[in-house]
Amino acid sequence: MKLESFLLEILVCPQCRAALTEGGTEEQPELLCTGEGCGLVYPVRDGIPVLLVDEARRPA
Repeated sequence: MKLESFLLEILVCPQCRAALTEGGTEEQPELLCTGEGCGLVYPVRDGIPVLLVDEARRPA
């Protein structure tokens, strides 16, 4: 599932305020933080980004 481009332009990582990019799979979409020291991965559930640091995971 692709998020609207205008949404990606305004969303930032709540931890470090870096831009987010789309990642994951079609079944499990995710938003990836582009910050060098951060790198958190946020889930997208039912087309809604869950931008809670407690719900994010660190990349493997």
